[in-house]
Amino acid sequence: MTEKVSITGIRLGVAVAGIKTTDRKDLVVVELAEGGSCAAVFTRNAFCAAPVHVAKSHLQKNTPRYLLINSGNANAGTGEQGMQDAESSCRLLAEAAGCKAEEILPFSTGVIGINLPVEKMALAIPAALVDMKESGWEQAAEAIMTTDTRPKLATSHFEIDGVGVSVTGMAKGSGMIRPDMATMLAYLATDAAVAPELLQSALNVAVEPSFNSITVDGDTSTNDACILLASGSAGTPPIIDQGSEAYRKFSTAVSEVCLALAREIVRDGEGATKLVEVLVEEANDVAEAREVAYTIAHSPLVKTALFASDPNWGRILAAVGRADIPQLDIDRVEIWLDEVCIVRDGGRAGDYTEAAGQSVMDRSEFTIRIKLGRGSVSSRILTCDLSYDYVKINAEYRT
Repeated sequence: MTEKVSITGIRLGVAVAGIKTTDRKDLVVVELAEGGSCAAVFTRNAFCAAPVHVAKSHLQKNTPRYLLINSGNANAGTGEQGMQDAESSCRLLAEAAGCKAEEILPFSTGVIGINLPVEKMALAIPAALVDMKESGWEQAAEAIMTTDTRPKLATSHFEIDGVGVSVTGMAKGSGMIRPDMATMLAYLATDAAVAPELLQSALNVAVEPSFNSITVDGDTSTNDACILLASGSAGTPPIIDQGSEAYRKFSTAVSEVCLALAREIVRDGEGATKLVEVLVEEANDVAEAREVAYTIAHSPLVKTALFASDPNWGRILAAVGRADIPQLDIDRVEIWLDEVCIVRDGGRAGDYTEAAGQSVMDRSEFTIRIKLGRGSVSSRILTCDLSYDYVKINAEYRT
């Protein structure tokens, strides 16, 4: 969604720091109004980046007033120097904005293993502060991109006691995507007033079926983070009761925005030409369903067949069979491409035709549906194909 959006109480500013290249905006400052609240989820990668460590530490001490985001450099795999650089960047913004360094959360995305050019950020931070405005979402979404081909934005509107309230979000990510908490980077904000524990609850619920249910290439980033800010500037009563209608509406809106952003990340997967939902039904539990779904989604043979629009259903069948599912009864398994059943009773469905399978594979979006015949639990993930361009983009990423 690319409608012009703004959230009262949230201002965004961008600047050119020249971190990786000199010809694009690559630094973002986000300001949260005083009295607001913040929720966050972060990567579980053991080599999590220095800004992730610093952001977690600062969040335990204070409600943030500012987010500082840079693209072009991940500040990951940089050891103690990386920690010092992340802290230094927070101090630079604090001095310029007139707040404490612990009231700033830093975020970085880009190349791993290169020291953050703090001196370049020092020159750009004042320009970002001058640029601050509530309508700065689209330019901020562009500034946080790396290999993304387009900015990713989504908005949901609802009412509390007759007053209009919004949730808006932006995200970046197209490769190194199999989030293990959230996504590469995602920032959401609302003008509702929400108690911190309910803000965190809504975010936790939202990331599971969205950012935690997508994969482009099976790689979890060192820098993954998802932040939800609440400015409380809409003038509605604070949401303090998880059982209230106001919380239900708010939580639904957060989930809608997260899901929309997650879909855009997969749709924009590096070199991707197809958006594919893998839906596993009739599993014993969620873990079993997701094991099958991810085995299919991470199979290079399946993903290259998707790119070729090749209804090579044997690759899907083989992926289901090698998933770690004990005592799988293959005679009870069904495999579908949208409305076309391709596998039934342990082999190719009797009424399946290559033409029917081809008609689905030619689509830019479709569903691979697996019925395991073992239980009543289902789970779904979103993935994409694997194209020539994926290899090219990642082979040339540092050049």
